[in-house]
Amino acid sequence: MKVLIKSFDVDMDVKSKGIEFEVRSPDNADQLGDCYLTMTGLIWCKGKTGKKKGIKMDWQELISICRSTETLKRAVDAARAE
Repeated sequence: MKVLIKSFDVDMDVKSKGIEFEVRSPDNADQLGDCYLTMTGLIWCKGKTGKKKGIKMDWQELISICRSTETLKRAVDAARAE
């Protein structure tokens, strides 16, 4: 994947606007989506979906998924099965 920082609206702490990452295919041909890192969590926007319609995950949810390699693997396997 190719990941670009599209905007860097932060001081010392991540603010409510957060940081926006653009995720592209390795050959840079396709925009796969945008990931916003905010003080309340993450927002994934597939393709050119707007931030308001993105999928939100708070920090506690991310921590629960990533608490071990096994929980992360199960979450990824479940997502791929859809």
